[in-house]
Amino acid sequence: MAKIGIIGIGNMGFAILKGLLKTYEKEEIIFTDVNKERCAQISSEMGVAHGESNAQCTDQSKYVVLAVKPQYFDPVLSDIREEVTEDHVIISIAPGITTAQLKEKLGEKIRVVRAMPNTPALLGEGMTGVCYDEKDFSQEEKETIGDIFRSLGRMRIVEERLMNAVVCASGSSPAYVYMFIEALADGAVKYGLPRDAAYEMAAQTVLGSARMVLETGEHPGALKDKVCSPGGTTIEGVSALEEFGFRNAVIKAADACFKKCEKL
Repeated sequence: MAKIGIIGIGNMGFAILKGLLKTYEKEEIIFTDVNKERCAQISSEMGVAHGESNAQCTDQSKYVVLAVKPQYFDPVLSDIREEVTEDHVIISIAPGITTAQLKEKLGEKIRVVRAMPNTPALLGEGMTGVCYDEKDFSQEEKETIGDIFRSLGRMRIVEERLMNAVVCASGSSPAYVYMFIEALADGAVKYGLPRDAAYEMAAQTVLGSARMVLETGEHPGALKDKVCSPGGTTIEGVSALEEFGFRNAVIKAADACFKKCEKL
């Protein structure tokens, strides 16, 4: 019997699988997906067994990760309803689907963890917001939940009412960061820098800047001020970003993301 089952092996499910393999043995993981050719390919490449059905994957696991999009949840929950017991830990990574909604579909006594990881989990550099009712889980189970998500990068426990905000902060935002890197590189290419050099420099700068925030503990604004010499090039660029609404555009993206979560 496997320890962790993953239902759905798309981009996020695959990222979770790769992250888990940094901590867990191949024999402790099973996965399944509607695309059986992809299942066979991943099993061959990574040596992890795949189940023939959602029900089989659930039956052979204790921790079941539902890595499917919200629009596919109902048929998946229907598939596994008869297999889920009070001993299972159901982990949902779908935005907008609440613990109460999952319990309504699977049973009030079913134990649910909601999580919102992001795709950098593929490299062990993910960020996951996690919520669950601690009184429903043993200490060992809580430690395993922590181990699962720390294998993907960093994790933070939040209240369930804040999960849609987690989607804004880290779940969807890698896309915005990639857009920023692309735009920053385009600006450098405009002035003659080769494309490959521009992408490398922009991406490494984002990576290093993020580490500065995490490892120094300084406010991002204070770190920004340290780069902005009086009358220098950086403050000129910052002024242009403010003029064209850079920060407001990012906040508006969060607004749109949050509203979409509420509609799911």
